[in-house]
Amino acid sequence: MSITHHNSKHVYSRVMEGQSRGLFPHAVSANEDRLVFLSGQLAWDINGNTVGKGNMRTQFRQVGENIKAVLTEAGGSLSDIIKITTLVTNMEQFFHCIDIRDEYFGPGWPASTTYEVSRLAHPDMLIEVEAIAAISN
Repeated sequence: MSITHHNSKHVYSRVMEGQSRGLFPHAVSANEDRLVFLSGQLAWDINGNTVGKGNMRTQFRQVGENIKAVLTEAGGSLSDIIKITTLVTNMEQFFHCIDIRDEYFGPGWPASTTYEVSRLAHPDMLIEVEAIAAISN
């Protein structure tokens, strides 16, 4: 698998305090046999129960675990992720979850976009993440 991170010296990179690199690369390219597109994951457990009602940090961890499980089923891992899109209902709460984001998505350092939205598919949900992974066959 060949994944390359691209950063332009002509484009701003947001770096959080205490970090040595930006939160995400400007672009990621992959020379790969198989791209896997993950549907947006919410903080539901295996039985469809909401995990962490009212707590974005707890919900983010459940979303990360769900993504990890889906990637494992597809034959990959978190380090295979090349792009994530994150939807949150409160951007300020999200900024207090950067350590969790790095825990789950830091290994592959994927390209990333985050949006604040007024509501997700279920009213108890505070965060949803979809991903694209490049997995070797």
